[in-house]
Amino acid sequence: MLAFIQTGGFFMWPILACSIIALTIILERFWTLRKSSIAPKTLLSEVMTRLRDDRMTLDYIRSMQGKTGLASIFAAGLLNSKHGRSAMKESVQEAASHVIHELERFMNTLGTIAAISPLLGLLGTVVGMIKVFSVLMESGAGNTALLAGGISEALLTTAAGLGVAIPALIFHRFFSRRIDELVVTMEQQSTKLVDTLHGDRDKTGVA
Repeated sequence: MLAFIQTGGFFMWPILACSIIALTIILERFWTLRKSSIAPKTLLSEVMTRLRDDRMTLDYIRSMQGKTGLASIFAAGLLNSKHGRSAMKESVQEAASHVIHELERFMNTLGTIAAISPLLGLLGTVVGMIKVFSVLMESGAGNTALLAGGISEALLTTAAGLGVAIPALIFHRFFSRRIDELVVTMEQQSTKLVDTLHGDRDKTGVA
């Protein structure tokens, strides 16, 4: 592995750093974006049952804060439910904005890695080719072995850059899709909670 990096030259090191960062983000996002840790299936029914049975307490609401993304949104809404529909909606939207911001954490970094890794590889190849032709000018164009070896080494950075960028792009798209699905789920369930406490939706259809 070290020999491969050394063969590719200086630009292999930033590409290697990008690969380590990308792998770390991918593993972290897989763990963080589990549906059970963001929008548990049973949470809404549990809250509805407590409301129906008049067992909704301040301690229970506070225990939901920070537990999961959806629980934090519910807690914000429930704490302001007695101030009217508008106040509850505002609290839900504010909490949802914070949760969505957390869901999107590191996504820009992963997208940037997907974009710059092939460029780093291409830059490494260009620099490598410049070195190859500089050597050929000194030693003569008849040394085909030197030419082939130099080109092979120069192309390593392009291959490495693409090897990092392709999975980074795939996972960036995958996680973006998962975030969209989670946001829709949280929006639907939050709307149901507001409607339960304050009747039908207003004319805008937003809760």
